[in-house]
Parts: sequence; structure tokens; C-alpha cells
Amino acid sequence: MTPIDPALTASAQPMLAEHAECEARLSDPEVLADPSLVRTVNKRYAALGPTVAAYRALVTADEDLQAATELAGDDAEFAEEVPALEATRDEAADRLRILLLPRDPDDDRDVILEVKAGEGGEESALFAGDLVRMYLRYAERRGWSAQIIDATESDLGGYKDVKVAVKAKGVAAPGEAPWARLKYEGGVHRVQRVPVTESQGRIHTSAAGVLVLPEVEDETEVEINPNDLRIDVYRSSGPGGQSVNTTDSAVRITHLPTGIVVSCQNEKSQLQNKEAALRVLRARLLQAARDEAEAEASAARRSQVRTVDRSERIRTYNFPENRIADHRTGFKAYNLDTVLDGDLDPVVGSALAADEVARMASLAGES
Repeated sequence: MTPIDPALTASAQPMLAEHAECEARLSDPEVLADPSLVRTVNKRYAALGPTVAAYRALVTADEDLQAATELAGDDAEFAEEVPALEATRDEAADRLRILLLPRDPDDDRDVILEVKAGEGGEESALFAGDLVRMYLRYAERRGWSAQIIDATESDLGGYKDVKVAVKAKGVAAPGEAPWARLKYEGGVHRVQRVPVTESQGRIHTSAAGVLVLPEVEDETEVEINPNDLRIDVYRSSGPGGQSVNTTDSAVRITHLPTGIVVSCQNEKSQLQNKEAALRVLRARLLQAARDEAEAEASAARRSQVRTVDRSERIRTYNFPENRIADHRTGFKAYNLDTVLDGDLDPVVGSALAADEVARMASLAGES
């Protein structure tokens, strides 16, 4: 019988100690008096829970295996149980090993999704609309709340540019928050189908780009100097330039140090549009800071495509074949209609699995 790797159990000890500390703090009157602190501690407690459960499952499985091994010499029934118990113990060890992999620090965050039409004109805008509906339905399936905070519609009812805020309700379980699952959606999505504007029935290819940003939970997390902002107001407009507002309620904010520009026009109130624009700006600044820090550290990270070039695709949606294919993971299925209706978990699962394999390989390479 191969013993448990002592390095594995030793690696779990700091998390076990932190979990016990969080549990104690959640019964501390001083902590309970601060709702914000309760939420923070409770989120961390929930995040550590699966690792603690996996460690305990491993210990129990190992104890069962040791007991059966000791009795196997005297009882044939126990000897027959040893292989199955050893397999259970090894599975528990693998589960713990995966949970101990370094986690993305943003995995518990909500997100802001930006979907932009790219090559293909009106067809691309219509496809961008399909993607937005897919994400809205996916959020509904997972019990998240989703809100379109800004949108520029096209003449035929698609979107030239749209921003969607996706939030978990309550404290999400580890790996179940919006960022943990939607971060893999960043990139260029290619569509192959007969456009509604095509009279000859020919299949066209167009693309839309998706950018996923972790949302800033606390305004103090990303400090913005008002002197660094140029704020312009203008009249909101709809498809074809048609005015949808009679006042200058639309807001465009330029962050002068970085050149980042954010505009919002969905709300009738200038103040509400300004708040929505600042919300997006904070998310972009947070992501820019993370990207800069990781670049300086030469950290390997899956990059999100920020241009909408049809050749830089992460996924293809083929309507004639009802096929969806993810080019990063090799995932392919012939249920495009159900995926667009929000059944996105199998596609996301392929990205999660590929990421897990890559992290395991990276960790093995470092050891």
C-alpha cells in the first residue's frame, strides 16, 4: 500500500487553520456587528470549505484502507475490499491536489461583459445580439442576475456594442461565481450562417468580440482622481441616429492617464449614466492594473483578444450544421441551438478542464 504523500497533507494545513479561524470569527460579536466584514469572512469560509471537506475525505479513506489492510491477512473479505478502498483513497488525494492548486484571486467576483460587433456589418451586430441573449439565459440558468447597463443598437435590432453586468446572488460556492465561469468567454466568436440580408442563400462568416472584466466590489479598491477624468455629455441616440432622448443625458468619460474611454447612454438620467460609466471604468482599470502586474512578473495567463479580427477566433458557431466548436480546448458539439439558449456549461466545462490540466502541468514543472 502506497502511503499518502506527506507534502500533500502538509500543503492543506494552512487552509485548515484558516477555515477554523473563519469559523470562530463568524461567531464573534464584533465581526457580526459589521455586515461588510461578515460577508468577506463568510465568502472566504465558503471558499475554503471544499478543500477542508476533501482533506477530511482523504483522511477517512486512508484510515479505512489501513484498517482493511491490517485485517486482510486474517479475513479474505477485507482483502477483497483493499483495491476498491485504495482507488477511493487515490481519488480523494487527486481531488485534494486539484483544490490546492493556486486559484485565480478574482474567481469570487462578479463580472462586466462587453460584446462588440466586428467584421460583417449588420450580420455581426445581429450575432452580437445572439451572444448577449445566450449570456442572459446562461445567467438565468445559474441563478445569477444580469443587467444590460449600456447598449448601442443596430438598425436591424442587433447590437454594435453592449455592456452587461452579471452578479451572483448571495455568496457563490467556490468556482461558481460569474468570473470563475465566464472569464473563458473573452475573445473573438465567429459565426457561419446565411444572413437575413443575404438574398442568394450563401453562407457568410462574421465575428463579434467579447471582453470579460472582473467587477470592482469596493470603490476604494480602485481609486480614481476626479482631476484625471474628462467628462463629456451628449444626446443619446438610437439606430440610424434617431434621437431617443431630448436631453443631454449620455455620458462619455475619458481617463486621461490611460486613455481609456467609456460611454453610457441607456439611462434617462445623466447621473445614472455617469455612475454606470464609472462602474465600467473601474473594472477596466482593475484589469489594466492586473495585466501590467502580470506582464512585469512574466506570468503565463490566457489572454483575452481585444480586437475583433475574424482570424483570432476562440469559438465558431456554425448554424447550417448546428455545430459549436471551441478552438482552444477542442470541444465540439452539435447542439448549437441549445447552447444559444443558455446551455453553456459543457462548453465552459471544457475550458475549466483544460485550465486545470495546464495548472497541474505548470505546478509539476516548477517542482
